[in-house]
Amino acid sequence: MSSAVQRRRPQTAQQFVLEELRRAITSGELRPGGQIRQDALAARFEVSRVPLREALKTLEAEGLVVHHVHRGYFVAELSLTDLEEIYRIRELLETEAVRRAVRRLPDGFTATLEGVQRQVERAAEEGDVAAMAAANRLFHFTLIEASEMPRLVRLITTLWDATDAYRSLYYTEGPHRAQAVREHRAVISALRHGDEDAVVRWLDEHRAHAVAALHEVLTLHGL
Repeated sequence: MSSAVQRRRPQTAQQFVLEELRRAITSGELRPGGQIRQDALAARFEVSRVPLREALKTLEAEGLVVHHVHRGYFVAELSLTDLEEIYRIRELLETEAVRRAVRRLPDGFTATLEGVQRQVERAAEEGDVAAMAAANRLFHFTLIEASEMPRLVRLITTLWDATDAYRSLYYTEGPHRAQAVREHRAVISALRHGDEDAVVRWLDEHRAHAVAALHEVLTLHGL
């Protein structure tokens, strides 16, 4: 087992497997529609099949995997309808979180977000899709978590997890990375001016552009 995996390993085997599987799915390491080979994963994680099965049941409840009788578990695939529904729910929930966050931002918050944005821009310039997706997620959740509404944040997290593998496909294209950089900068500018409506408007546009691009990806794959 790699040292990186060992450092991530939490206290219980089930939690460890759950976190590793979720990471592999949301990062795109396990691709949408791909079969989850339990024997191989049990050997990779050095666990028995029991915690693996429990983790898969949890991920099935979250919508990240699906189970087919006599065939096993597969990484969930999204249809266009699924994608549009998830992003619509995100819009509703994130708007509430962001409006609350903007009204209670602590001193120095904008500088913190600018630091995260530098990570986004560095990854965009280098064409590092995995780093771009991770930094983009950190950018959004830095703002969302400032709402100090943990239950709402958990709901939004589940929605992000369901589409992260597809979001990585979005960032494979340079123009998409550049557009995300511009939109993030606009969000930061609106925050700096205390313009709550502009922050929400730019985030709405940011999501809309992602949905349009992912729509093309899913159409290309006949989903």
